[in-house]
Amino acid sequence: MTETLKTGRYNRMYEQLQELFIKTDSQEAQMATAIALLHNKMDYFFWTGFYFLRDGELTIGNYQGSLACLVLKKDTGVCWAAINQKKTLIVDDVEQFDGHIACDGRSESEIVVPIKNKSGEIIGVLDIDSRTKKSFSNADAVGLEKIINLIFSV
Repeated sequence: MTETLKTGRYNRMYEQLQELFIKTDSQEAQMATAIALLHNKMDYFFWTGFYFLRDGELTIGNYQGSLACLVLKKDTGVCWAAINQKKTLIVDDVEQFDGHIACDGRSESEIVVPIKNKSGEIIGVLDIDSRTKKSFSNADAVGLEKIINLIFSV
């Protein structure tokens, strides 16, 4: 999918979510809805979900796709790297990422977007895997960050 097509799709999803979120201020409902929409509208998304920091551990939240790791080993894998580096990470080939956690061996590439609370502290991540290498680009990073900000009102 081209950058232009991705950007257009993210913009349409953002607008759709904006309209839906007017109906509830429940963050749980908003997260579940965003995950369902993303997972079903982006055909290269294989696993789509949230992990949240709880008592120093990164624990699964809402997701769609195959079974997930419930808790991710501290300071290991792409999710922890995004938290520690405080930025969105795109990994073109997860096999080349030192310490990658393979919850499902079919994942080939990954994007992880840190989630911040209103105080600017990282509270978790949005984690998306693809079955194809080099699936994610800057258009994904920008679109996903915008959607995360809609939910968490940074």
